[in-house]
Amino acid sequence: MKRRLLAGLLLAAGLASSAGAGEWNAWPVRVDLRDEEMESREEQVLGPLYARHEDEGGETWEAWRPLLLATRTGTSEATYFLYPLFIWRKDDGYSRFSFFDLVNDSRIAPEAGKLAERDLDVWPFYFSRETGDPDTTYHALFPFAGTIRYRFGKDSLTWRLFPFYFHTEVKGKRVTSAPWPFIRVIDGAGHHGFEFWPLAGSRGRDGDYREQFYLWPFGYKSEQNLSAPVPDERFGVLPFYARETGPGYRAESYVWPFFGYTHRTEPVRYDEMRYLWPLFVQGRGDDRYIDRWGPFYTHSRIKGYDKTWVLWPLFRRGIWDDDRLTQEKTQILYFVYWSQEQWRRGHPKDAPAYKRHLWPLFSAWDNGAGRSQFQLFSPFDVFFPNNDIVRRLYTPLFAIYRSDRRGTEYSSRSLFWHLVSWKKSPTGEEFHLAMFGWGRETGAAHGRFFLFDFSRKQATSSSPAATP
Repeated sequence: MKRRLLAGLLLAAGLASSAGAGEWNAWPVRVDLRDEEMESREEQVLGPLYARHEDEGGETWEAWRPLLLATRTGTSEATYFLYPLFIWRKDDGYSRFSFFDLVNDSRIAPEAGKLAERDLDVWPFYFSRETGDPDTTYHALFPFAGTIRYRFGKDSLTWRLFPFYFHTEVKGKRVTSAPWPFIRVIDGAGHHGFEFWPLAGSRGRDGDYREQFYLWPFGYKSEQNLSAPVPDERFGVLPFYARETGPGYRAESYVWPFFGYTHRTEPVRYDEMRYLWPLFVQGRGDDRYIDRWGPFYTHSRIKGYDKTWVLWPLFRRGIWDDDRLTQEKTQILYFVYWSQEQWRRGHPKDAPAYKRHLWPLFSAWDNGAGRSQFQLFSPFDVFFPNNDIVRRLYTPLFAIYRSDRRGTEYSSRSLFWHLVSWKKSPTGEEFHLAMFGWGRETGAAHGRFFLFDFSRKQATSSSPAATP
């Protein structure tokens, strides 16, 4: 009996695969969805567990949820297994493998006038680069011995039995630590200094800067831009007193960091008073305004960004202008409720575009011009709003209910990964309950029921790849 049932489902899937455009439903074995407007097609097998998508833009992807996702666009290919653990990427002359960004192996094929290049990292133990050029090739084994060149913001980093010896160089400035971080010698390119951390130390360069510390971090003094008429200066004897000064600027703290003030006259005017910082702050200036009575209420306007907190972290709202748009973001407990709206600047009565999440219950999206989507159960989208990998690999597993609306002529709804679906389009209406369906063409007086009828007149289907 089980074999006959399986054979019947496979036959239904085979009939579906040979049909024309529209929704071909042999749920749960296979569902075919085509979207003529979006020029895309998606096949789903065993509910959300397998999907294959392709569109006229040349992009294809396959997902074996929740294990593997493979994508291809032109010559670019990528495979993700147990994302974000294993990632393979490949393009013209380039390939890369990564295990959780801890093991990274990237290769660049040789080009005209350039040699092949390979980088291999096994964090934090092994780092290597092979370029064919001795100046940029290295193999380093941490903590035993090695030199890394032109990475991490440095021209070179060298260690021997770290932390007994560690040396860095950038733009001619050399810092040698033996052992790190306790004894440091600074020289090269006019720099000079000696530090016995955390007891005392000094470093500097004539006409540029001077820095000193005593019993770090309790006592320090720093002077920058020494060639300027008024250098920038920082001085502190913590936790009793700290001061920062510069051209048109002075800030002082007493019983650091709890009490203090800031007075600025250039390049813009600003005055701030701090009481039990960061709880109570008041600031007024040309480009900013702050009233903070934490954790009960905070309101600030900084360079056009208007932000309000109530009972931090319970409620947060921010309003700002971006290009020709005004945007407003509202959050309750950071991510439990998250909403962002935008509308044309100066037109607050226009229908706004928005994204909304009530975690983990739903995500909703509306472009303000008649296109909207909704998904019931959405635990990931609020945390990864721009991550296509999560959207394709994990989000559909929780899409118990989805809806898609485009203007007044097109709408679709699906329940339990297209076990139940309903669509309305300019060509007519369709209802599917697995392999049983009902349809009516536009202008027809009556609809009709069907079973295993996968070759009916072409109909427009939803865009399964889109996600709120």
